[in-house]
This record gives sequence, C-alpha cells and structure tokens, in this order.
Amino acid sequence: MKHFTNLKPPAAIPPVPQRLEDLDVPEYLVLDLAVRHVHMRGTVTIHMLAELLKLPPELAENIFRRLNEQQLLEVRRMTGDDYIFSLSPTGRRLASERAAVTRYVGPIPVSLARYTATIRAQAANVEVTRESLQRSFSDIVVTDAILDDLGPALISQRSIFLYGPSGTGKTTISERLMRVFEDAVAVPYAVEVDGQIVTVADPSVHEKVQLDGVHADPRWMLCRRPFLAVGGELITTMLDLTRDEAAGTFVAPLQMKANNGILLIDDFGRQMMSPRDLLNRWIVPLDRRVDFLSLGSGGKFDIPFELLVVFSTNLEPNELADEAFLRRIPNKILIGSIEPEAFDRIFEIAARGLGLRLEPAEVPLMRELCLAHSPDLRPCYPRDICQIVKSICQYERRGPEITRAALERAVATYFV
Repeated sequence: MKHFTNLKPPAAIPPVPQRLEDLDVPEYLVLDLAVRHVHMRGTVTIHMLAELLKLPPELAENIFRRLNEQQLLEVRRMTGDDYIFSLSPTGRRLASERAAVTRYVGPIPVSLARYTATIRAQAANVEVTRESLQRSFSDIVVTDAILDDLGPALISQRSIFLYGPSGTGKTTISERLMRVFEDAVAVPYAVEVDGQIVTVADPSVHEKVQLDGVHADPRWMLCRRPFLAVGGELITTMLDLTRDEAAGTFVAPLQMKANNGILLIDDFGRQMMSPRDLLNRWIVPLDRRVDFLSLGSGGKFDIPFELLVVFSTNLEPNELADEAFLRRIPNKILIGSIEPEAFDRIFEIAARGLGLRLEPAEVPLMRELCLAHSPDLRPCYPRDICQIVKSICQYERRGPEITRAALERAVATYFV
C-alpha cells in the first residue's frame, strides 16, 4: 500500500458500518461467510475475524456473539480482551453443507445498489488545460496540437479513438492519460447480486493507497483510478462475468474492474475477437453509460459503465467500424509522424536515457539514415535504434557512444 499526501479523497467515501443492517446484504450471507472463515483456519480471534471479513472490530464481535448464541462456536480461551474460538460440531456440519453451495472465503461483499451509487458518484470530473497536460506529458515529446485534441476529450470523458501509423506513440500517450486524475476512488472487494458474489478488486489493476484522515467502510479499497490495458489477447468472455468454479463465485469483467478509470484497447482490430463483435457488445454501454451482465441462470443485471475507453489502432477507422459506432466515439485523434525538430529531441532524450554519449553531428545523421529507409519520421525510431547501438557497444566491449558506424549498423539492422 502506498501513502499519498497529494491525492484527493474519493468523491463518495462509503461510510463505516455501525450495525449489521448497515452492511446492506442478507444477514445469513454474513454469518455463513464468518463460519467458513473459522472453518478454514481452525481457530481465530475476533480481531482476526474482523480483518478477514473487512469489518470494524465491534461488528465482528457482534457476529461472534450471534454465532455463539446459535451454538456454532466453541470458545477455547481468552487472550487479553479477545476470544480465541473454533467451530463446534454443529458449526462444522453447517460449514460442510454450505460448501456445496459456495466456497467463497473473503471480505463481506457490498450490495449492487451501494456499488452502483458509489461508482456513479465517483465519475471522473477533470479540469485540464494545455499547461497542465504539458506537465503530465513532460517526459515525452508531444505536440501542442495533439494536447489540444486530448484536453477536450478528457474533459468530456467520452471514448477516444487514437489512430495512426505504427510506432507513433499511441500506447505511450494512452498510458500517460492517467496523470490528469488527482483523486482516489473506492473499489469494493466483492459485490453481492441475487445471492451470488462477484469479486471486483484486483491487485494487478487497483493500486491501493492510504490517505490521511480518511475513514471508509473496510469492505472498500481506496486506490488510484484504475488503468487497464488489453491487446491481442482480448476475447469475448473477458467482457462478461467469469465463473470461478473452485470458489463458486463470479469474477468481474474488464470494464467492471476499470470503472472510474481508463480501459485501453490496444492494437484495436488485431484481437482474437472481431472488431464488429466488440463494437456490437459495447454500442449501448458507450452511449448510455450502463452495461448489462448475466449470472448464467438467465437473470441479468445492470452496472455503471463509468470509464474512459481508449481505442488505439494503426488500422484505418473506417475499416474497423461503421458510421453508427464511430458516432459513439466522438473523439477521433490522429497520431501521425513527427517533424524533424521533435524527432531530434526524442533522439537526444533516448540517447541520454540509455547513457549513450552523443555528438551533435550524429543528430541530423540519425534523421537522414531513417528517412533513407522510411517515408516519414516516427517517435519509436530513436528509442529502438539507440537500444541496438547500446547492444553493439556492449558486444564490442567499448564505451557507450553513438558513432556514425554504429548508427549505420543499427539502422541497417532495424529496417527491413
């Protein structure tokens, strides 16, 4: 967990529950989950149970007393002001019976209604200017024209279509869009829907943070706005609930994990699923900001679609989607080749970043060599070619220096 002092708290902080009724999920689910935790670990304490269920200690003690009254627990001994306890024979039988229905062992889920309300309240509301975007993109070379296209798109929080030749920096730009967000959001560990549990929090997507003076319902994780990127591996099932047979639960799809953040569809058009299938699946969510999921038993439910979807492609937009879908992606931004001055700056930055000594004469030479093989200049050339030069220097056991001979050799290797 990272500690941030300059990150604003979420717009909607889920309040700490004071009573079991405040959990807004069926009581039997809470008690069943507590029993499964005790069954799995053998013996636990009230404070341990509170941490496992993500509850305030007072509520965990309330649950302990209810289970004890139902003779489902056996108190072993006390440690300080806490109890050490395990399941009674009756409790073990109940745990075994309930394991046939679900084996989920984790935090108590939040209700679908609470999830929906919180995600809606946390919808991004960014204020950006050319100057603030320049600061966000200060580590790369981006023209003011591109920033002036990105700024209004970010303010609108409507989907963005980045297109242009390969190697022009579309992915690099997409990854830096997250820098405009200055606030944290609350993400639930799990959501309860019609008695079923959908797990949402994902350590690979949600970066947990600690904010001074912010006290929230422990069932929610405070984190940076999520950024999730998928490329050619994207398939249809990743956009729907996935059944976890081992736990008897469901795993949230990509767009649910990316809610209140950014979902990047990289190399759009080169996925295993066809662009048409993806576009048909999301034509309503992109327009109405609501998505529909199915639990597999025929019952459907809706969730917020409060995320910024960024499509990045080096294919022609009209080859990927029809007019009806492209209309729902209002921000179409061309990321093309770059001017010589920008190319030279990128070359100098790339060389410096790799620790390569660079003489002024090699700067225009690099540009000339690339133009001899390519009709235009692209931001990827300097970085890729500098990496080849560095490898050549290491292979020849000499100092990290860009020379004419090394440049010519690297360029000849790089281009077909």
